[in-house]
Amino acid sequence: MAQKVTIRDVAKRAGVSVASVSYAINNVDKINPETRTRIMKVIEELNYKPSLTARCLSNGSSKLIGITLPLTETGDMPGSLLKNPFFGEFISGVESITREQGYDILFTGVETDEQCRDWIQRRKLDGIIMLGVYPKSFFVEVKKLGVPIVLIDAYEDYAREFNRVMLEDEIGGYQATRYLISKGHRRIAFVTGSIKHSRLNYKRYKGYQRALKEAGIKERAEYYFEYPVSFQGGYRAAIDMIEKKCDATAIFAIADIMAIGMLKAFRENGRDVPKDYSIIGFDDIQFDEYVAPGLTTMHQNSMQKGSISAEMILGDIQHGRSEGRTVVLKPELVERESVRQI
Repeated sequence: MAQKVTIRDVAKRAGVSVASVSYAINNVDKINPETRTRIMKVIEELNYKPSLTARCLSNGSSKLIGITLPLTETGDMPGSLLKNPFFGEFISGVESITREQGYDILFTGVETDEQCRDWIQRRKLDGIIMLGVYPKSFFVEVKKLGVPIVLIDAYEDYAREFNRVMLEDEIGGYQATRYLISKGHRRIAFVTGSIKHSRLNYKRYKGYQRALKEAGIKERAEYYFEYPVSFQGGYRAAIDMIEKKCDATAIFAIADIMAIGMLKAFRENGRDVPKDYSIIGFDDIQFDEYVAPGLTTMHQNSMQKGSISAEMILGDIQHGRSEGRTVVLKPELVERESVRQI
């Protein structure tokens, strides 16, 4: 195997210092044009590939954007790329923008304020996108670093000073429930993660409540099922409904992964969707088209959320600003086969 060419090899062949080679590579105006030309010719002859990390750090930039997901969300399962396809779609949107601008992304789960701060400093991140629910102390620590931040679906009051990308979650919950009502359903169950610890879940719940109230339908405690937002959480919710002999004819699940878990549980226990239970989800992940029956859902463009987040981060990096801007997207109904008219 051929030995890797180093910056010292280039300096030796060109008869200059290592610093001069670095100046030539990074276009620093500290050497004369003739020396630069000689160095660049040697670089071509030796097929030298400068270290991207070294080049970026010499310019005061790592060309890295961090994406974090909390591992300590109270009342829900720890976040994981393996447990929710939404995250993969979101990250694809981020990557499509950052790659065009020469940036790479790093993804990690964080448990403590110190861990998040240390990760940002150690990796010398140029910006950070934060998914999920964090305590205020996280933002206090990160803000001290002066790194551009974009928050996703952050409803907390103290999040307003940061850039945010949001969805009209309450309207989405309202539209999902109204759709079930329009199909003749009046006994509508609500399946959710923690509404106490997640403002996103709470917003979708408020939409559900508003739609029931407008239709003159009384909300019933026995139609409320709270489980972790995961495939398994949805599965357990469906088993609970079966065991309690829940007489709801329709279900609004606040995440598609919960709805898909419910489909599996109902199928395994002799319940038919949509004959026995009509189900509408939320997110419109790619799996929805391939489950049987196809899942009716509220669409949010996860990739668009990611791409907008990346554009906001890169804009702040390039213009040296960190404004509290908020972009709010609209959900859209996607009809498939999991809801029937009664």
